Amino acid sequence: MEFLDLKPLSQAAGRVRLPGSKSISNRTLLLAALAGGRTEIRDLLASDDTDRMLDALAALGVAVSRCGERDYRVTGSPDGFPVRQADLFLGNAGTAFRPLTAALALAGGHYHLHGVARMHERPIGDLVDGLRQIGADIEYLGNEGFPPLQIRPATIRSGGTVRVRGNVSSQFLTALLMALPTTGAETTVEVVGELISRPYIEITLRLMAQFGVTVRREGWQRFVIPGGARYISPGVVHVEGDASSASYFLAAGAIGGGPVRVEGVGRGSIQGDVAFAQALESIGARIEMGDNWIEARAPESGRLRAFDMDFNHIPDAAMTLAVAALFCDGPCRLTNIGSWRVKETDRIAAMATELRKLGASVEEGADWLRVSAPARLEPDAAIDTYDDHRMAMCFSLAALGGVPVRINDPKCTAKTFPEYFDVFAAVTN
Repeated sequence: MEFLDLKPLSQAAGRVRLPGSKSISNRTLLLAALAGGRTEIRDLLASDDTDRMLDALAALGVAVSRCGERDYRVTGSPDGFPVRQADLFLGNAGTAFRPLTAALALAGGHYHLHGVARMHERPIGDLVDGLRQIGADIEYLGNEGFPPLQIRPATIRSGGTVRVRGNVSSQFLTALLMALPTTGAETTVEVVGELISRPYIEITLRLMAQFGVTVRREGWQRFVIPGGARYISPGVVHVEGDASSASYFLAAGAIGGGPVRVEGVGRGSIQGDVAFAQALESIGARIEMGDNWIEARAPESGRLRAFDMDFNHIPDAAMTLAVAALFCDGPCRLTNIGSWRVKETDRIAAMATELRKLGASVEEGADWLRVSAPARLEPDAAIDTYDDHRMAMCFSLAALGGVPVRINDPKCTAKTFPEYFDVFAAVTN
């Protein structure tokens, strides 16, 4: 196994230009593919996940061409995907697999969707159940409720109400919302139970509106897609920097003195994970924010405060705070993080295991984690990353405790941030 040894670090300062948001990048690619007209997408994230979406759209006959280092031109197919039979490998890209499942279920073709082994362990049953309510023909080819999937042409019953559970993944609701306008009928989506990760739904709704479809929202339980809606290209779309990726550098500034400034997200961001900056501020970090930048410094006291927080709405960025707990002045508790269990790995179990290697005392529950920092971090911990990009990036912060840290399989960051460790080195050297 490849590994990367991080030397002991004591400070962090500098500027980081963030890569594009994964959530915005893959949503924008699919909306552009479904829209009438040609869309130029600027600053698209270059990563494994976006590559999987780009490959899938090309296999479906969508005209996609590169027109700059990170710019793409997509000519939409509003009357349906040109290719009606395809075998699509989608890796471990949930932001590609879930929305494409919904779009293809309504597209009238034969499609086989599959991915890596972990993708086949990530649930999709709630989305499939929702699509079957309107007549979609979807078969599980492995375990019930999980990919891989076989999609066949079906008579879709347009309109009416579709119900979907909201407490496993917000991507199921996102997938339905993005696909249902292609039916042309007014449709209501009702969320059963609590909707997690609501800021990601805000991203979906804002991008749909940018492409000409405005969804009427009644709280977080009912979403009404208007009849006769059609996606229309807005011409040019700029992808914001990734707010989840910003969390590692902001935390580095809060732990290592700072200032560390991230550019590409700020006060004007449509991403909910910018709330990570406010969470940092609440535990003592000094935060400044502009329209397109955020800057973090360590507390004047030098040490972050212990916390007990609900992270239902920013689960990805919350992982960074689990590692930042190693630098807090008391036990820290993260709650409402049950969605971690069905991500790239079981992140609650993985986080607990790796934090213990650094000497932390950790308790875990079904949807919570309690972390107590040791008096001094254990040196030379070999951190396993579970083919999970966020595990690798989060645990780089441990080196700021002045101990050497080994990161196993560092290239797993290619999922969203291939250059992460080079950028991290630039602000910690």
